[in-house]
Amino acid sequence: MNLKLKDKVVLITGASEGIGRAMAKVCSREGAQVVISARNEARLLELAEEIKKDKGAVKIIKADVSQQNECLNLIEGTVSHFGKLDILINNAGRTMWCRFDEIQDLGIANEIMETNFYGSLYCTYYALPYLYKTGGHIVAISSVAGLTGVPCRTIYSASKHAMVGFFDSLRVEIEPKGVHVTIVAPDFVKSEIHKRALKGDGSSLGQTPMVESKIMTAEECAELILNAIVKKQRLLITSTRGKVGRWLKLICPSLVDKIARKAIEQKY
Repeated sequence: MNLKLKDKVVLITGASEGIGRAMAKVCSREGAQVVISARNEARLLELAEEIKKDKGAVKIIKADVSQQNECLNLIEGTVSHFGKLDILINNAGRTMWCRFDEIQDLGIANEIMETNFYGSLYCTYYALPYLYKTGGHIVAISSVAGLTGVPCRTIYSASKHAMVGFFDSLRVEIEPKGVHVTIVAPDFVKSEIHKRALKGDGSSLGQTPMVESKIMTAEECAELILNAIVKKQRLLITSTRGKVGRWLKLICPSLVDKIARKAIEQKY
């Protein structure tokens, strides 16, 4: 069997649910040794058991990527256990579901930026010395919201735009040193992240606002990401709507605004 990630050490943040969880299973299936990380250790333990049943090599490292020292420990723990790091998948994230003028506590801006942007920045910073040694690969899970404006997602969009700007710039710096960067911009994906979306008062929604029967599954998204990693793709946009919107934004930006507004209203 030709395994696409045979003997690669892959670290995935935000692996307890959604895209991260699906990516852990896909990478393990393709021969990778996976390090799964998130704040929810119970869910990581369940995932690790699933991977072990399929004879996969897995290491759990609990971490909150919004904390710089925990990101350092995460990278060092990965290399200490497996001896190297080949692929870093920056996936951990928080989202929101409210208009900006409905926000009562601006602390949610810090919470979202610290996890989505700074978490990716911290992990990447500490991983780079090891990725230089392996000619490694960084995968940044951004969003279609990181390429255009999305209503009710202002802070989330800002964090994902920041990721795109950072990793596009970083690519220019590090590709001559042999490290590749893939930015992923998913459209709506079925995930627990929607249930934990922050409302204006800083509390979580508690239930998904999405019409989940009409959006991509995490498993489908993970297969697309795997393919992008193998091909060393610069940018993966997972939906036709996202691909079309990227170009329409250049020639008819007001139409893209309408498309984004409709997507939120329809919730898919």
